[in-house]
Amino acid sequence: MSSVPVSAPARSLDPPPVPPGEPAPPPHPLKIAHFRNLWIGSTISLFGDQFYLVALPWLVLQLTGSSLILGTILMTSAIPRTALMLVGGALTDRVSPRRVLLSTSLIRMLLIGALGALVWFDVVQLWHIYVLTVAFGIANAFSIPAVGALVPTLVQPQQLQRANSVLQGSMATVQTSGQAPAGFIIRGWGVPSALFLDALSFLAVIAALFRLPDPPRVPRPADAPPRPRMLDSIREGLRTVWNDPPLRSLMIVFATMNICVAGPISIGLPTLARFEFGTPTAFGILLSCFSAGSIGGILLCSLVKRPRWRGLKFIAAGALAGLVLISLGLMHKLVFMGVVLAVMGVGIGFVNVNFNTWVQMRTDRALLGRVLSIVMLVVVGLLPASYAICGVIAQWSLRGLFIGAGSLLFATCLGVALTSKAAREID
Repeated sequence: MSSVPVSAPARSLDPPPVPPGEPAPPPHPLKIAHFRNLWIGSTISLFGDQFYLVALPWLVLQLTGSSLILGTILMTSAIPRTALMLVGGALTDRVSPRRVLLSTSLIRMLLIGALGALVWFDVVQLWHIYVLTVAFGIANAFSIPAVGALVPTLVQPQQLQRANSVLQGSMATVQTSGQAPAGFIIRGWGVPSALFLDALSFLAVIAALFRLPDPPRVPRPADAPPRPRMLDSIREGLRTVWNDPPLRSLMIVFATMNICVAGPISIGLPTLARFEFGTPTAFGILLSCFSAGSIGGILLCSLVKRPRWRGLKFIAAGALAGLVLISLGLMHKLVFMGVVLAVMGVGIGFVNVNFNTWVQMRTDRALLGRVLSIVMLVVVGLLPASYAICGVIAQWSLRGLFIGAGSLLFATCLGVALTSKAAREID
């Protein structure tokens, strides 16, 4: 790290003067100790999760040799996560996002450690893994909305854009770079070592959460009506989203985007690489281009201090993704495919951060967990449907999968742009 020369005047390190009448810009979120601790702990824990994501499929295939059983195990995690996502959001608003995250992190650490011990002593059975994945899906249903509800309690509203950029940028970077080391660990020391490392990584986020304060809660007046039942709380969150025309319109865009992008990327790209180019290297190149573009879009968000015309940007990014998917169905050159995938990644990474920030700033704090759980239900809950539909279409026509998905996404974005003035005018 370079040092500042002694002879340099101190004023050279001062920020530029703020014009009279304008408030001073808030500091970067990483200068806030609580947010910085959460970022460090969650990044370490997320890096450990990559060891689990590689070790679990490897373990299942070692035990059974069946990709069908592997698929059913992944589904056992997705089903409770989807079914309980709205309950997780309601509980987050009722208790606190910090306590929910602390509890789920402790539970997941114990589950991973227990599975590692079963594998270590060579007594693991298939039903153990089914129980683990179901419990993991339940824990994720509560932790996913809690993360989004916790961040606004740690930073100012003007810092949310950069805070989300930092968190999602770290997530994208770790997901891109963390699975190769996991493969080396499994090859050199076996599956138990990878699982134990993941369990240990949870200590970092648990330590950070222990040091965070609980957000202040408004005391309930003595004459206040009884607290609503859990089901009524969930209905209140659903009504909030439905009665918000801009949010409702953008939820349609994001639901369509997830259905039309997730399947073609996860199923269409590897199939294209296998049968069009004949090498897994092609799939790695295409996926790396998309991931690199996503990281670039997330980093771009951190440079935008005052976002404008958010609604049009959301819709335009969705339409752009649709055009890219159509072009993938028409292209035959690997280099051109990589370029357009990188462009789509930039748009999706940029919009994901902006949309998350906009929802956090727009929603009342008392409803934030429930609203975010509905948003994440659209994002996460539709993935199994996207995989199933795209798998069937890819068997019929691989090129048709990309063209059809892109056309549906582009038409949906165009329809929202023409019919929803509220969505267009989001700032």
